[in-house]
Amino acid sequence: MFMYFPTNYVWSLAVVATLNNGGYIDEVDRACKPVLLAAQNGDDAGTAELYASWEAVADRLIAKARADETAGHRIGAGETYYRASLYTSQAERLQSPRWEGRNAAYQKSIDLLLKHVELSGVPLTRVEVPYEDSSLPGYFYRAPGDGPHPVIIQWNGLDSTKEMMYYSGFPAMLAERGISTLMIDTPGSGEALRLRGLTARYDTEVWAAAIVDWIEANTDELGADPARIGIVGWSLGGYYAPRAAAFEKRLALAVAWGANHDWAAVQEARRNREGENPVPHYWDHVFWVWGVNDMDEFIAKTSPMHLNGVAEHITAPLLITHGAGDRQIPVRYAHETYEQAVNSPRRELRIFDDPEGGTEHISIDNMPYVAGIIADWVAETFEALIPAHP
Repeated sequence: MFMYFPTNYVWSLAVVATLNNGGYIDEVDRACKPVLLAAQNGDDAGTAELYASWEAVADRLIAKARADETAGHRIGAGETYYRASLYTSQAERLQSPRWEGRNAAYQKSIDLLLKHVELSGVPLTRVEVPYEDSSLPGYFYRAPGDGPHPVIIQWNGLDSTKEMMYYSGFPAMLAERGISTLMIDTPGSGEALRLRGLTARYDTEVWAAAIVDWIEANTDELGADPARIGIVGWSLGGYYAPRAAAFEKRLALAVAWGANHDWAAVQEARRNREGENPVPHYWDHVFWVWGVNDMDEFIAKTSPMHLNGVAEHITAPLLITHGAGDRQIPVRYAHETYEQAVNSPRRELRIFDDPEGGTEHISIDNMPYVAGIIADWVAETFEALIPAHP
């Protein structure tokens, strides 16, 4: 992986994600160079300084986008708003939950993305999925044509957002293959956590049921085929999605984009300082995600977070991808999920290694390449299950 900050994996991860999602190398360099020294002080120190540096670049882009918009250059303005949103989002992701500017920064990333969508004519709409006494915010990216189209539900990991799902380009790849995407901030992630206070839970089939219910209730409006609904989860979604598929039988396929077979065990390893963290301020972050106050409460609440005794209940096709050099989640967990999913009628394990690339966590070092492979598997699997409607 490209280590812009040679001693700081977490900050470098944000750089790689940004470059793989359409960031310009000169702009990213201008955002990062002022905080090179700060990066040497560890993951946690200096993140507010990092945000300010990235924000300065984003704000220059916003000024340009507004000028372009005024001049009637809608396409150029839309592209520029996109990069401003991307940079704001990645910098926000690295902040402490205690940082007072966090919610405003996150809202800024949303507003900039929606300006991009408006000006660029992207077939994306904001949606709200009823969930218990609240709702889950999402984006629906509609495949071209009348449909009905298969639908992929896409879920976050521990620290990503629905905006990052869009930046990845994966929904656009699926749309090219005739598949719509419903990007959802589940409890404990993105807007659901930041702006609504919805915290995570281990039994993700509850989220899945609410989302599938909503799709089934809105098939005409969405142009969706209720018999072809699948789920893709990356990072911690590599636990969330297989768990959902095990118990929500309306899901026709599942993808673990980065296996996460035993997240509870990963937490014990992190307490022992084994492996890399995905974000700075790690323990503050996970306590926030799970709505707990201390380590004992956190461990108690997350102890069921594994697929032992669960993977065997998956009866839908399952794809597991993993980077051979993943520094966060050991590759052995990919093998464990595969070995235990004995009742999946079509299970596939794809390990990415050198020289192919995609060796890091969720293959973020070669993300567009791996996303395309996943999109092809999804399209082929939907077609094999139920041929497309004429």
